[in-house]
Amino acid sequence: MPKDRILIIEDEREIQQLLQMNLTLNGFHDVLIASDGESGLAEARRHLPNLILLDLMLPGMDGLSVCRLLKTNPATSGIPIIMLTAKSEESDIVLGLEMGANDYVTKPFSNKVLISRIRVQLRRDETTMKSIIRCGDLVMNDENRSVVLKGERIELTYSEFEILWLLAYKRGRVYTRNQIISEVKGNDYPVTERAIDVQIVNIRRKLGDWGENLETVRGVGYRMRECE
Repeated sequence: MPKDRILIIEDEREIQQLLQMNLTLNGFHDVLIASDGESGLAEARRHLPNLILLDLMLPGMDGLSVCRLLKTNPATSGIPIIMLTAKSEESDIVLGLEMGANDYVTKPFSNKVLISRIRVQLRRDETTMKSIIRCGDLVMNDENRSVVLKGERIELTYSEFEILWLLAYKRGRVYTRNQIISEVKGNDYPVTERAIDVQIVNIRRKLGDWGENLETVRGVGYRMRECE
């Protein structure tokens, strides 16, 4: 059964209920709902869903503005967005797609079509998981080598990024210091085990409280905790 988290940003309660019921019947049980643009934006930043269903006509901040802000934030830019639109909003559809929305479904929509579109986007998202890692509030992008924690950019050195990426990609696995050196620098690279300890300390310092997720396994090495 799918375990993907889906955020619905829709102000009409009847449509909210219809979408949630349809998702649940198709195995998507982790569903979040926001009734306006501001709260939807906050929920997306807080929970980093795997996909967003975004209505264009929202009270306050409209859907196009929400889409633009999501796609310009490194923490949320990789989340697929499917716009929910009325057929008369063709120009808005074009704008939304130009802003980075991944697809759109017109109202009234077919439940089967919507689920099919969702699954297509989630499959595409899986193919890019090697370039984007999400772990709780932490988002790493290997393409632009960015690290974003709770919406804030964290500056890491090249080696620090490589070490954090390695531990995040294989969460729960313990790496010895020599294994980290081999994976990050290659065999026979002139780096001491002490240098890895120093870099781990620096990474933890830059990540603040979140750095506690980088665990020291006494007598062995390091690992990253599994994400919630």
